[in-house]
Order: sequence, then C-alpha cells, then structure tokens
Amino acid sequence: MLKKVLHWLRPAAPPPSEEIDCRTVGLGDMVKNGWFNNETGEVAPGFPVGKADVLVDVGCGEGGATMFAARQGARVIFSDLDADKVAALEARLRESGVAAATGLVGDSNPLAIGDGVASRVVCMEVLEHVDEPDVVLAELVRVGKAGALYLLTVPDPAGELLQKRFASPNYFNKPNHIHIFQRERFASLVRTAGLEILDVQFTGAHWMLWMCFYWALERASGREPEGPILDTIVPPFHPLLQSWSRTWHYMTEMPEAAPVRRALDEFMPKSQVIIARKP
Repeated sequence: MLKKVLHWLRPAAPPPSEEIDCRTVGLGDMVKNGWFNNETGEVAPGFPVGKADVLVDVGCGEGGATMFAARQGARVIFSDLDADKVAALEARLRESGVAAATGLVGDSNPLAIGDGVASRVVCMEVLEHVDEPDVVLAELVRVGKAGALYLLTVPDPAGELLQKRFASPNYFNKPNHIHIFQRERFASLVRTAGLEILDVQFTGAHWMLWMCFYWALERASGREPEGPILDTIVPPFHPLLQSWSRTWHYMTEMPEAAPVRRALDEFMPKSQVIIARKP
C-alpha cells in the first residue's frame, strides 16, 4: 500500500529497499498513523474524500492531500503563494490523467474561490505563517458548504518551544513561523471561526526529532539559513539525519513498537491536527 501512496504523492520513485530515505520514512510514518489510506479513502483519520467531493487545499505545497483526493475521484482546487509549486502540482496532476483540477497562485486573504464551493477543506502548516490567522480561517469557512469537513494542522507548541532554544532565529520570523499556537488557542480559533471540532490528533515525532538533529548540524556548520527555511532542506541529507530515519523506520516496522510510536507522537509531535465540520 505504501508504494501506491508514494506513487501518487511524490514526483520521484521511492528509493531501493536497502536505502532508507528520510522523506519516505516520514510518509510511511503517516501511513502507519492512518493517513493517505487507500482502503478507506481518508486523507487523515476521520477525513474521507470521495468522488462526490470538491476539495480545496490552501497552502498546498507539494500537494500530498490534493494528489490523494484526486486519486479518490474528487474535484480538487489548490492554492499556494509559490507559483512554482502550483505549476509543479498542475504538471503532476496532468501526468496522472486528472482533469478536474484548478490551481491558483496567491495568498489566502482573500481566496479566489466562491462561497460554499467545497465539501472538503485542507489547510496544513499554513496558519503559523500568516499575520491574521483568524482572517484566513474565516476565508476557509466561507468557501466551505454546510456540512463541509476541515483538515487543519499547525506545528505543536511542544516541538516549537524546544526548537526555539537552538534553531536559527530566522525560523521564527517571516516568512517562516510567526505564531506558536498553544493547543487551546488553536482550538479556540477554530471554534470562533464557526466550526465544530470533531477530533484532535497529534503526529510527527519522527520529524520533530529529525529537525532537532538538523539544527545541531546547522549550528556545527556555521550556516545561517534565510528565506523559507523548509524549502532549503533538500537532499542529500547528512548521514546523521539518514541514520535517525533508519532507526525510526526499523523501530516502527515492529508491530510491538506501535504503542511506542503513538506515545512519542503524543509526547512530542511535530503537528497538532484538528478535524472539524461546518454546521
């Protein structure tokens, strides 16, 4: 199942089995947590997508959610401030034979989408970057129809406050993370926007510790990253980062380790996830 997911979510083929790539391990970890589930059609647990849906993906990035929803037969509308990312995702969708897709370039205030269009709305790792997250949430609510489901994620404060002790200061300035959302604040923003919270989840301990090692390596190198920092984190990765991902992979391949993985995700997640519904 993981190979099928990788085929749709990433432009490149997965590495040979004897090589363990950090990004492949991260995606496999999400699949183990119930994300990108081909059998249930869920982008994330509790967030199914099907042929009858119109999915809007705001801040689509590389487009994992968009690609998965398109595979389920949904019509997809995706937007990002980065024109190159939108163009790359459009090309991948065309190559995959997806016709019901619309790419938009621009920020999320406002969205160039009509009222009540979407039955599914995705906004992952975006709100921490914007000046007025409440305004962006209001736009997300506007484009959703009554009963629409929402998949919303932001970095978890546990990991953010840990990284703030040793990460580059630029990581917590524009265009990077300018908000650290305490869990209740995030939930309150979602409720105030007019959404009903259905579920709260935590995920990404693998990436949280990976980023800690990354910052240690950056400090050792004397580099000071600038601009959108996550866009600069590209392969080839340092052997320390590969070794950590290899260790995590071997650990999570053991069925007996599932409780350990879940406990670490709750203790030190990269992201907090809210599944919500528009009344």
